[in-house]
Amino acid sequence: MATTPEPAPGEGPVRPVSVSLHEGTIAALKARTGKRGMSAYVEALIQRQLERDRLRELIEDAEAEHGPVDQAAVEVKRALLRGDAAGPADAA
Repeated sequence: MATTPEPAPGEGPVRPVSVSLHEGTIAALKARTGKRGMSAYVEALIQRQLERDRLRELIEDAEAEHGPVDQAAVEVKRALLRGDAAGPADAA
């Protein structure tokens, strides 16, 4: 008999869960979302954090296999992506 795979983050039926938050956090959350938007906001935050965690894991795996990233090369790429006329490689 085939097993059904676990749903990915953001997929599957919605279920209520209980979490404990500080009162100040709850007040700030309600002020930002209103009472009815809290679940969607928290869901989006958790999905984003899960994506960041997975990205960190991928980076750690790549660095374990290939060594650390060359920060100078990263800065050159950032300058290109930003469209900087004079990137770090041009400075002197």
